Amino acid sequence: MRFAKFILKVTEALVTFVVVISLCIIALYAAYALWDNSLVYAEIDNIQAEMLKLKPEIEAGRPTFDELLAINPDVVGWVTVDNTRIDYPVLQGKTNLTYINTDIYGEFALAGSIFLDSRNNRNFTDSYSLLYGHSINNDRMFGDINLYKEEDFFAENQTGELLTPEKKYALQIFACLVVPANEEEIFNPIIWHRNLDELLGYVQRSALYVNAVTVAEIRAAKEEGQILALTTCSNEFTDARTAILAVMKQI
Repeated sequence: MRFAKFILKVTEALVTFVVVISLCIIALYAAYALWDNSLVYAEIDNIQAEMLKLKPEIEAGRPTFDELLAINPDVVGWVTVDNTRIDYPVLQGKTNLTYINTDIYGEFALAGSIFLDSRNNRNFTDSYSLLYGHSINNDRMFGDINLYKEEDFFAENQTGELLTPEKKYALQIFACLVVPANEEEIFNPIIWHRNLDELLGYVQRSALYVNAVTVAEIRAAKEEGQILALTTCSNEFTDARTAILAVMKQI
């Protein structure tokens, strides 16, 4: 009987020990994860701060990209969305995996870069151009795109700017969608190079919110219209993506 009680106490002690060790391991892992995330966020913020110092200015009617191109010749533009933290250089790699985890310096970075679909013309001359960016801690990289899922934010924030080495465009955001990552209508830019009417029809059927006035203006412009899509991860379902679409107007 005494031996049985002894065994029971030893077992309880071992169980308690294992539970305490497990909790300690969990706590250490959580602390490491927070520390690791803080490094990722700090790296993003540091690179953005460095890049903002090199943001192109308009000289002789054209944006100046010399300093950015000296860092990386794959730089093709700079995108800004007003009233968000989206204010980044845009790169284009040989494939859509080139800059998914690579920064502007060519170094590995979990946050990657903002990049133009490899099937698009690097000069943004296509009717439909597609940008990708990670959603990091909500407001870093393209995280603020998810703000457009709020109707009030969408209604009140529909402007931005795209700079290229040759031109400057005003962006007028007119739609927000949540789609799967394999949605051809958003993620295959080739199919819209000559048919914006069908794209606009798809948007009006599928979007969370649409600015009907801007859509009418794009339809009126016909073949002269150019659309820029900005996309990032979302959390509604597996492989969900948020996309905002903007009409590009050269200024």
